[in-house]
Amino acid sequence: MKVLSCAAALLLLCATGPSLAKTASGIVETPTAPAAIGPYSQAIDTGTLVFVSGQLGLSPQGTMASGDTAGQSRQALENIKAILAAAGLTMNDVVQTQIYLLDLGDFAAVNDIYAGYFKRAPSRATVQVARLPRDGRIEISAIAVRPERSRH
Repeated sequence: MKVLSCAAALLLLCATGPSLAKTASGIVETPTAPAAIGPYSQAIDTGTLVFVSGQLGLSPQGTMASGDTAGQSRQALENIKAILAAAGLTMNDVVQTQIYLLDLGDFAAVNDIYAGYFKRAPSRATVQVARLPRDGRIEISAIAVRPERSRH
């Protein structure tokens, strides 16, 4: 299977303009993950790539998981897993994630939880931020590639 780099995929999407987004993409929504808390979608499915918006440690009902980063990490990853399932994908299809942490001191704890969700570790960026929505301790976004045999 050919895999575009995330940067190349984004350039391709931008270069083809909004018509591609309107004709070949779809909004992914599922009640098994929290609803977007702003004017954005849980994910966008382009047919080849699925872009999962940043997920906090919110339950599908919108309540924050336990106050610690570990509990919020698990919930954020469960949300990503649920959104991917709604798009017909699994965590094995994820090629890149971005992690935003309130405290990089939690890096090791996040790694321990994160490793349990992936058979093959995707590329990743992790940064510390000053604040997250809903005063969360972590936010994770993801990009997944649809296997060629199941593209629509």
